[in-house]
Amino acid sequence: MLPTKEQAEQELKNAGEMNPGPWIKHSMNVGIAARNIASRIPTLDENKAYILGLLHDIGRRVGIVNIPKHVYEGYLFCMKNGWDEVAKVCMTHSYVRMIDNFQYEPSIKEEIEIKKYITNYEADDYDRLIQLCDSLATDYGFVILEKRFVDVTRRYGIMEDYINGWNKTFEIKDSFEEKMGCSIYDVLPDISSTTLLSPQPWKAPEK
Repeated sequence: MLPTKEQAEQELKNAGEMNPGPWIKHSMNVGIAARNIASRIPTLDENKAYILGLLHDIGRRVGIVNIPKHVYEGYLFCMKNGWDEVAKVCMTHSYVRMIDNFQYEPSIKEEIEIKKYITNYEADDYDRLIQLCDSLATDYGFVILEKRFVDVTRRYGIMEDYINGWNKTFEIKDSFEEKMGCSIYDVLPDISSTTLLSPQPWKAPEK
C-alpha cells in the first residue's frame, strides 16, 4: 500500500519542520529522478516511483541520526501508516549490496532488524531504482554518480566496503539504461550545470 502523492508531499513537509536540513530537498530530488527514470520504463509506475523517492529517508524526521537509525525509523513509521511498499524501500535504500552489506554480525538493535529483513527479501526494480537515485540526487540538484560518491565520502570518510557499493551502483545504472534505451543522465534536469557545483559538505549543527 502507498500514500497518495499529496500525502507523501505533506509528510515530507511535516518531517522538514520536525528536522530541517538538506535531506528534504535531497528527498524531493530523489523522487523527481525516480519518476523521470520510471517514465521511460514500461514495467514501472512513475507515480509510485516518485512517492517512494520522496519518502525513502522519512526516518530522518526523528532528528539527526545515523544510517541504521533512519532506515529503521522510516520502516516503523511507514508500517504504522500501512505503507508497506514505502517501508520496504526505507529498509533497502542504504544497502545497495543487500545481504552482502552484512559480512559481520551487527550488535545494535536497528542493524539486527535490518539484516533480518534483508536476509529474507530479494530487491526488485523499485528498490534498485531508489538505491540508484539516492546516488544521483543532492539537495542542490542532480549529479553524476562519481560526484555523489565523492560528496558522501567527504562527509562521512572512506569506509572499506565503499568501492564494492559503488561498483554495484554502476551495475544498477547500466541495467536501467538498457531498459530505458538512453543514459539516465538524459532525464535529470540541469545535471550538466549542477554536477559542476562544489558546495561545502553539510555538517549537522552542534547541539
